Amino acid sequence: MAHIADLLAAGRTYSFEFSPPGTEAGWLTLGRTIAELDALNPSFVSVTYGAGGGTRRRTHEAVAWIRKETPVTPMAHLTCVSHTRDEIAEILDAYDSVEVENILALAGDPPSDPANARPSDYRYALELVEHVREHNPHFSIGVAAHPEVHPRSVSSAADRDHLAAKLRVADFAITQFFFELDAYLGLVDDLEKRGVDKPIIPGIMPITNIASVARMAQLSGAAIPTWLTDRLGSVADDPDAVRAVGVDTATDLAAALLAAGAPGLHFYTLNRSTATREIYANLGLAP
Repeated sequence: MAHIADLLAAGRTYSFEFSPPGTEAGWLTLGRTIAELDALNPSFVSVTYGAGGGTRRRTHEAVAWIRKETPVTPMAHLTCVSHTRDEIAEILDAYDSVEVENILALAGDPPSDPANARPSDYRYALELVEHVREHNPHFSIGVAAHPEVHPRSVSSAADRDHLAAKLRVADFAITQFFFELDAYLGLVDDLEKRGVDKPIIPGIMPITNIASVARMAQLSGAAIPTWLTDRLGSVADDPDAVRAVGVDTATDLAAALLAAGAPGLHFYTLNRSTATREIYANLGLAP
């Protein structure tokens, strides 16, 4: 199976992110979405992992299915919240057994009820990255990056220092979504000043619903700029117009990122393909 680090070394990557469904209807939707996006020849796809391992089984099932039944390279998200080292080792062995060797190592969201949280052997994502590397040096490891700083970081400098430390062990990073080019360029510049030049793949989130993106932005620390809220607010009563603004602004950002030399694009699909396919067509990337 292709390693994402090797794909990035060979050229730009174009990738999509999915979440493991919780219902039979959701699995059917995901299968249809993957089939539709497969026509775009993605470099790889990733599958998310619930807080504290809440989707552990479903994440593994989705990743293993993609590996076995499709020609697409999958990457499994993995969080260290509420996990012991033995549990992580078991999960990594399970992925190795189905020939999945691309891991996105994340801290994960803190448990909603700390009093009832399961034990964890990890305090920071860096410790998970180091464990994955030690457990199987052949894994290709990605980490998360926040262009506008992780919401739980004490400062911008501390956030960048921590990311640089992760990237000295990992192979690449994928960013949380953002809406302005300067946020990405500033992140890359901050890492270069720290002697880190690993590939930083920007994450693209086409807005199709104002309320849901606002909620996700609040959780992730991403800022929705005034010019964008104004555009969305002017068409807030028209869902089709909101979606058109989302696709147009995502297309403009993606084009600017590619022009600035970004090593690829990672699309947050929300398990739907239409917006991503439209952006692909707008960029002239569709086969």
